[in-house]
Amino acid sequence: MPDWNSATEIAKDGIVSSKLNHVLLGLWEWFTSLDFDWDYIRGKRQFRWPLAFYFLNRYCLLAALIGVAIALNITTEINCQALYTFNLFIGAASIGLASINLSLRTIAVWAQRRYIVVPLILLILAQWSILLHGILVKSTYEADQGCVIVETDSRLILAGSAYTMCFDFVVLSLTAWKLVIRASSSEVRMSRSKLVVLIFGDGLIYFIIVFVFNLLVTIFMSLDLNPVMSIIANVPLAIGSTIAACRAVRRLALFDPSGSEMFGSTKVSTLAFCQCTNTSASVRPPRSNPTLKLEGVHMDTFESPSSGPTHINPLYDTMGKILNHNSSPPAEKYDLEAQEIHS
Repeated sequence: MPDWNSATEIAKDGIVSSKLNHVLLGLWEWFTSLDFDWDYIRGKRQFRWPLAFYFLNRYCLLAALIGVAIALNITTEINCQALYTFNLFIGAASIGLASINLSLRTIAVWAQRRYIVVPLILLILAQWSILLHGILVKSTYEADQGCVIVETDSRLILAGSAYTMCFDFVVLSLTAWKLVIRASSSEVRMSRSKLVVLIFGDGLIYFIIVFVFNLLVTIFMSLDLNPVMSIIANVPLAIGSTIAACRAVRRLALFDPSGSEMFGSTKVSTLAFCQCTNTSASVRPPRSNPTLKLEGVHMDTFESPSSGPTHINPLYDTMGKILNHNSSPPAEKYDLEAQEIHS
């Protein structure tokens, strides 16, 4: 068993941490998804206020990664304490913003109910308080090593990691309860819609990714081997949670409802991440057919126009084509799917 607190071992762990962070810098997908940001900058897509947390999440992490790269490759003496304080602050903000992005989806699913919104806001404030208290790290400059971490408060970082795991689990549970468990028999078709699967599936993937990284942070913090090993998993946590949360936001914003499925309440919701409008102009909405609604997510149902020819007790062949021609025009002109191919 090595002496984890020896100067040699700390220097060795610092090299390992440096190489790991350089690899993570290359794996981050900021540049590959820049076209999504550019669409909002040039006005191609309509900006909605929940996306502000998405952009803050992305660019806070970008600033943190730039700071980490500077700290790992510095060759002249600088104020390492200020640099590491900035890096940890922006990194903690990235983790908190990722949880906020997931929480906004849950608030939208629950149609902004006050008994859901208020507790979630209180939980978010508590999370940020713990995360910001965990940035107390002491660093100094060494001529042959650059910026070196000499002391960390592992208890606060451990508390922040454990709290984040519990908070994300609460948010995921609320989403599952509303979309899956609480759905009544009249909402079975809605619970199987593509939009519900997207929201719940992305939330589940996000939770699994963040849980794994938080578990690593918790393990290294609990072991408390040395100041470097205690925070070696913090950067992977910030990157993993941000990638998962931002991908979930982009997938929802780019979701194509195909003219039937919509995100938001029956009114125009300010929490809508996507522009889900019905593109079918030939089908008019029903006057008596009710809307199958599940609070924050609903599906509109339509009926055929009342005008035009009808068929009395039509007969169909094995391909679904109407056989009896007791009306004018012929069945092929009424049933578009039964039309024969013409030159």
